[in-house]
Amino acid sequence: MSTRFLKYFFEPESLAVIGASEKNFSLGGQVVANLNDADFPGKVWVVNPKKYAQVHGREVYHSIQKLPEVPDLAVVCTPAAAAPGVVEELGHFGVKAALILTSNQGHRQTNYKQKLLEAAQTSGIRVMGPECMGILVPGRKLNASYAPQNIKAGKVAYIGQSGMLGNAIIDWANGRGIGFSHLITLGDSVDVRLADVIDFINRFSSAQAILLHLEHIPDSRHFMTAVREASRNKLVLAIKSGRTPEAQGDPLLLTPGLPNRDPVYNAAFSRAGMVRVHNSEELFDALETLTRMRPVRGDRLAIISNGLGPSMLAVDRLIHQGGQLAPLSEATREKLRDWLPSDEYRINPLDIGGGATPQHFVDAIQLVSADPNVDAVLVVHAPTRLAPSETTAMAVIANRKTYKRNLLTSWMGLDHAFPARHEFNLAGIPTYLSPEKAVQAFMHLVNYQRNQRLLQETPPSLAFETARDARQRAKELVSRVAEQGRDHLTHWETRELLQAYGIELAKTFYPQTPEQAAEMAELLPGSKALKINHANNSFPFVYRKHPHKLSAGLLQDLETPEDVENGARKLQAKREEKFPDSPFYSFVLQSMQRGKHSMQLNLGVTRDPVFGPIILFGIGGYKVNILFDRQLALPPLNMTLAKDLVTRSHAGRLIQEHSNHADEDLDRICQLLVKLSQLCSELPLIKGLEINPLLLNREELLAIDVQCDLGDPAYHAIMPYPEDLRKVVNLKDGREVEVRPIRGEDAVALLGFHSRLSEESIRFRYFHNKADLSKRDLSLLTQINYDRQMAFIAEQTLEDGSKEILGVSRVWTDPDNVRTEFSVIIRDDLQGLGLGSLLMNKLISYSKSVGTLEMVGKIMVENHPMRGLMKHLGFKCSYNLEEQVIDAVLPLNEPTSDWQRHRLQNPVF
Repeated sequence: MSTRFLKYFFEPESLAVIGASEKNFSLGGQVVANLNDADFPGKVWVVNPKKYAQVHGREVYHSIQKLPEVPDLAVVCTPAAAAPGVVEELGHFGVKAALILTSNQGHRQTNYKQKLLEAAQTSGIRVMGPECMGILVPGRKLNASYAPQNIKAGKVAYIGQSGMLGNAIIDWANGRGIGFSHLITLGDSVDVRLADVIDFINRFSSAQAILLHLEHIPDSRHFMTAVREASRNKLVLAIKSGRTPEAQGDPLLLTPGLPNRDPVYNAAFSRAGMVRVHNSEELFDALETLTRMRPVRGDRLAIISNGLGPSMLAVDRLIHQGGQLAPLSEATREKLRDWLPSDEYRINPLDIGGGATPQHFVDAIQLVSADPNVDAVLVVHAPTRLAPSETTAMAVIANRKTYKRNLLTSWMGLDHAFPARHEFNLAGIPTYLSPEKAVQAFMHLVNYQRNQRLLQETPPSLAFETARDARQRAKELVSRVAEQGRDHLTHWETRELLQAYGIELAKTFYPQTPEQAAEMAELLPGSKALKINHANNSFPFVYRKHPHKLSAGLLQDLETPEDVENGARKLQAKREEKFPDSPFYSFVLQSMQRGKHSMQLNLGVTRDPVFGPIILFGIGGYKVNILFDRQLALPPLNMTLAKDLVTRSHAGRLIQEHSNHADEDLDRICQLLVKLSQLCSELPLIKGLEINPLLLNREELLAIDVQCDLGDPAYHAIMPYPEDLRKVVNLKDGREVEVRPIRGEDAVALLGFHSRLSEESIRFRYFHNKADLSKRDLSLLTQINYDRQMAFIAEQTLEDGSKEILGVSRVWTDPDNVRTEFSVIIRDDLQGLGLGSLLMNKLISYSKSVGTLEMVGKIMVENHPMRGLMKHLGFKCSYNLEEQVIDAVLPLNEPTSDWQRHRLQNPVF
């Protein structure tokens, strides 16, 4: 992932179009015409080997080598067969960015995309495309595309993977008077990826929102890293095409345990802080909302209409989407009672009656929008003789500056409503064809705020932690199975694995023979369950159509040892009949676990081909129940994210409604989910693991049946907690401290650490007095993205077992991993113990290991202890006259390319 040279795509000062002519249907000719129409202020040259003098008024050069200068950007419109050679020639000529509009369709050139990539790699030129529509940046008068129209400047950046959908959005937006900061289609993305462009827009663009159209995600970790970072600063919406297996076009892209992969995208988008739209109509409505509404504070909507029927449509959608009707204040209610048309009135939705005039609409909006309990107002209008559509719309528009909340409108109808909606478009007031669409658009903004609050919520401190020696035993067990060439664990091995992470199974015996099964049955009370464990039934997420048949390998309600022995013989005979080549491991003998008001749950880990490991939770038991209630989340999980996963499920709602100890039950389940998340993060060979059922009763949480299989090392979409970076050291005074990466659960301890800092220490760290850390501050400082940031804390365990933070160091690394910026802060009463040097050396060692080229930092002039530490560590310090600070710079690794050397001299390119 890299923003290298992307500036030349979006901010070029010169541009060459390769393969343009004035022939009809010339792709390059359309690009030149669009550049002319947009009044692009930079230099534009055309390259065509044929004997053209000009193309649309632009001078033609017969080869790339004859261009008068090296252009910032080249737009390649040649036939597909020539494109790789053109890219290679452009790169050696010194061009930094090539936009390839040509597709391979109809040319049947094999390995076309691979040839383009190889051609680019010889020189380091960046390539966007092929098969993209182009780039439009109206703020810079750039239209390097074959789009049939130009676009207005706006505050939303659109990044898509389909040129045709891009064309449709341009046409729709122009019809609504909506603009964009950027409109980019990436095509097949052989080099410049979606995540690269998101990073660039987030870091260098003034866009307030990003709208994504996704067909595929080539690198889930880079995508999640870029979007998680962007969504902290901008509203990000996404539409994903290919939601069904048929539309995905690749039957091999399956996620075990899921009939459809689309819920995985829901989980990923939510975790990244994005809001998802599900169809093109929603996409257009969302775009209107983003362009014309301010951020909302909450989900309380007031609805005003001149008839109850239309407003109830809006109410149904609002409640279904998880919003709420605004509870109007008593003061507002009293004012409304004075002029409502009937004694039988509704306060919200507010029905002002079929006799309402345009002025009634205006008065109602002014009154309701002033209520502090209202977050937004929706006005639903049906045409009447007293309130004609266009006349009423003009009255609402004329008074729009007096409304104190966001206003959404739905003028229902077509003939009379169409000109009214047009007036709203011209006035910049969001308007929708139906009340339901208006509510859906409102909920996009609400869901964004909800996602942000969830991401910023401080997870509680972990009351448990898996012992290191137990985790090491688990790693050795998995490695041993893999070395034996097996792709699955036995029931006994899976039990040992789960117990290493503190997940308990019901009391279980593993007899090898029917006779042993009878002997062990004497040791178990009550009725017994007997299962045969062999290779064929050791895999998770395999649900048999008839689970009670003998071939399923399970017998229940065996009362006596004789019943158990006979049952074992039957199971063994059936295995030999049905699965003669499946190695036998053991029988699995347990007491029947009924009664105690128990509830069956299902949870586990599966692996998605795009996003890697996924945590599953829901109701357990039979296949139909499991698939009905299967909820998903991306690891790593903390207690807050685990609770969100559980409460989304039907099982979670049942626990909340019927358990006498709902909070305790939910807490136990969440702890188990966090342990499962740790397990799959630390054991990358785990491909799938299922606990079905997990029994919840009044006394305990017990795993009953378990399966686990192995695969290639997992690639996590979100980098897990780097457990291997923990280290215990001793300070100069002999005290023992642990230096480890920070995590979300450290927020409370970090707040305590901050409270013990002096004003001077805080000012030296933040360059201003920051008396308190807000919720957002704590989220940003503790819930970091390990793919791009790192923070180490020095932690001491006190006599009572509690822990406190003594110091913190951290780095923020740019997406290209060229430069990282550091900070370090030590508690005032602990300075002089070598803690600052310890934490800085930890940062330096880590940054070197991940290949970062340079570490930089800014130090206040009067911060003499820090300046001394920098000198001791080998930093080069110089005075920055413009900012009046000390710049500290430490080389870490040698650059390996001219571009890296260039970036070290210029931080923007």
